[in-house]
Amino acid sequence: MTVEEKKKFSWDNTVMAALYIVVFALTIMSSLPWLWLMSIDAHWFSTMYSWYTFASTFVAGIALITLYVVFLKNNGLLPAVNKEHLHDLGKFMFAFSIFWTYLWFSQFMLIWYSNQPEETIYFVNRIGNSARQSPYSGIFWFMLVINFVGPILIFMSRDSKRNYTIVTFVSILILFGHWLDFYQMVFPAISPDKVPSIAFDMGIALFFVGLIMLLVARTLSKYPLTVENHPFAKESVIHHT
Repeated sequence: MTVEEKKKFSWDNTVMAALYIVVFALTIMSSLPWLWLMSIDAHWFSTMYSWYTFASTFVAGIALITLYVVFLKNNGLLPAVNKEHLHDLGKFMFAFSIFWTYLWFSQFMLIWYSNQPEETIYFVNRIGNSARQSPYSGIFWFMLVINFVGPILIFMSRDSKRNYTIVTFVSILILFGHWLDFYQMVFPAISPDKVPSIAFDMGIALFFVGLIMLLVARTLSKYPLTVENHPFAKESVIHHT
């Protein structure tokens, strides 16, 4: 492929990515959380719910990308990737963990402050109140520690975001933490008095993890991972943070 063809290919990909962002914003970020998740709590509503689920999905996506980058780098398939790129991925996970926590606290604080029964029922089922204990309170607070306290404390320093082992650990922690977040979004509404066995749902999650790994590995094996004649290739190689 010639340089001009590569430039056109890159431009077409950029346009398609911009269009996909719009589609993603109108589906994953807004409509689908309302239809799939918030409708489970039929008498509850929150205007921040879509932002909250979007932030959770986004930071989990960055964590998954990081795991792929580390794995491919360790297998010699991304020679141009260095600690500068890893540092950027760490900063994204750090920043969007804070953004997710900001949305979590805003939703929680506003509902707690207004104390309206049609809103507080959501948190009564998850953390309980003076009249009722919730079996999900431990999961609820544990999820907050994993998704906020863990990434903030570990990624506070610059060196930790440039360490492959630490970044890998935090990426796995974030993925598990946000899976647990979605778990507590669903089950307190359909089984408020008893926590179902988490093993079955964890098995389903691991099945999809394996399926994603299989499909991505097959796709990566068909194409070169280092793009030639890309208009921004040089900037990526000499990237410095």
